[in-house]
Amino acid sequence: MAMTMTQKILAKHAGLDEVHAGQLIQAKLDLVLGNDITSPVAINEFEAAGFDKIFDKSKIVLVMDHFTPNKDIKSATQCKQCRLFAKRFNLDNFFDVGTMGIEHALLPEQGLVAPGEAIIGADSHTCTYGAVNAFSTGVGSTDMGAAMAAGYTWFKVPAAIRVNVTGKKRPYVSGKDLILYLIGKIGVDGALYKSLEFSGDGLSELTMSDRLTIANMAIEAGAKNGIFPVDDITREFLSGRVTREWTGYEADSDAEYESVIELDLNNIDCTVSWPHLPENAKPATEGHDVKIDQIVIGSCTNGRIDDMKAAAEILKGRHLASGVRGIIIPATQKVYRECIKLGYVDIFLDAGCVVSTPTCGPCLGGHMGVLAEGERCVSTTNRNFVGRMGHVKSEVYLASPAVAAASGIAGHIAHPKDI
Repeated sequence: MAMTMTQKILAKHAGLDEVHAGQLIQAKLDLVLGNDITSPVAINEFEAAGFDKIFDKSKIVLVMDHFTPNKDIKSATQCKQCRLFAKRFNLDNFFDVGTMGIEHALLPEQGLVAPGEAIIGADSHTCTYGAVNAFSTGVGSTDMGAAMAAGYTWFKVPAAIRVNVTGKKRPYVSGKDLILYLIGKIGVDGALYKSLEFSGDGLSELTMSDRLTIANMAIEAGAKNGIFPVDDITREFLSGRVTREWTGYEADSDAEYESVIELDLNNIDCTVSWPHLPENAKPATEGHDVKIDQIVIGSCTNGRIDDMKAAAEILKGRHLASGVRGIIIPATQKVYRECIKLGYVDIFLDAGCVVSTPTCGPCLGGHMGVLAEGERCVSTTNRNFVGRMGHVKSEVYLASPAVAAASGIAGHIAHPKDI
């Protein structure tokens, strides 16, 4: 039976020769991930079930990133519970203040995810790791708690949608623009419980940073996961990071897809998602009447060094418009250090921005940039739901780092070519 990339990985981890869409399987896991919000719930479930052992101390990753450094007593208590659990079981991969980064930027950077692996995380954007040809998906904290003990979980094998990427990227266009354009095309439920499988000659135009961004936001189209094949770009990224053996998977030429979506990069320009859904995608050039109060450049979606570079190139020698607040959040300590070394931090400060320690912070309305009533923010984060970044009457506009930086300078949503 012909299979997609996702189906091949799931078949391998289920110990089966083949699987088909809709089939219920039990699959072994290569990694189980949690953060400071979801892990305490998982730990409570783990203990309530009477578990006293974990399946593998090298395959459970806890990252303190959402509310760290701790913003209040509740967040401090949650992180303390995670610290005690990590110490109790001597976890190899526990990331706290000083070593942490935003989880979905940190794990690829650290070489903790690789092609052909099966990964779950108690965070919806765990689908990020499909960028390196892994099957990765978000689960609930109860599933995480059970998986920490068992080392496996159940899945319904998803059907697939093929996204055929062709053409060449236009100036200033990035993976963020591509995924916002795609979600605008198919809607927030356009790939509900499907695997979004990317292919085509146009993939050579997409950097690993582009791919991580695209896979990260697959969930915003309702997808179970997003996944890319292994190519030279993947191999270059993995080289020196992943030292264990891995196996990449390609879809069979006659694999069955529910539909095929054609994306011609020649036709995709800088794109912004208006409130209050990621599917409300429009060209950035239509935003000149949308005055803004804040920009946020960072998050698990766009906090890597390529994102910092794109923002720095726009902000260099310029200053934010009067009344606009700029918040820059490098996604990991390594990215932060590179920003210092390359002079990006000076550029950001000279432009009137603040530079934060790695944290999810404002993305979920946590801290470091919560919005008041009536305020508007252009953000490189992944969701713009009602109240996502603060007051229910605030507005979040999703964009790339280049567009966010340009908008901060203009004081309204702007295409980088127009500043």
